Amino acid sequence: MKPNLDTLKESMLEQLQAQGFAVFHGLCRHGESHPMAWWDARRQPEFQPFLAAARKAGATLIVFSHLEFFEAMLEDALDHLEDCDLPAAERRTIELRLREMKGYLGFTCALELSFDHGGRAYVYEVRAEWYTEFLHILEDIDALEPDDDEDEEDSTGEFFSRN
Repeated sequence: MKPNLDTLKESMLEQLQAQGFAVFHGLCRHGESHPMAWWDARRQPEFQPFLAAARKAGATLIVFSHLEFFEAMLEDALDHLEDCDLPAAERRTIELRLREMKGYLGFTCALELSFDHGGRAYVYEVRAEWYTEFLHILEDIDALEPDDDEDEEDSTGEFFSRN
């Protein structure tokens, strides 16, 4: 069964409160520089065993973050698509896929629970399938965009001394 992340979000918050965890409403921990361990949510999709592991590790504080899908995310993707050098048919296909995602505006697209232990962050993350598709589209667009760094290097030329 595919999780409804809005329902799951409420269930997580209820469980955190019922189990006596302190909840820190933070941001997603992707991109942090210290070591991280990711829960295998494919093989163990339920978050309750993650909380049990946190409790056994001595965690009393859980970082809770959620991401809501909002219009600026779509508009940004469409803006980046405009910068891509694509045949018109291919551009229309990608644009249509993005516009179809307007139906998800306001929905929760990602949830994350995490705690720190022994200098490492332990993270449980779940994403909506449609959001994963959106992220793949963004990766495709990013790969198709002209590289600004190459343009800058070409414009500066090479400098050397003739002395």
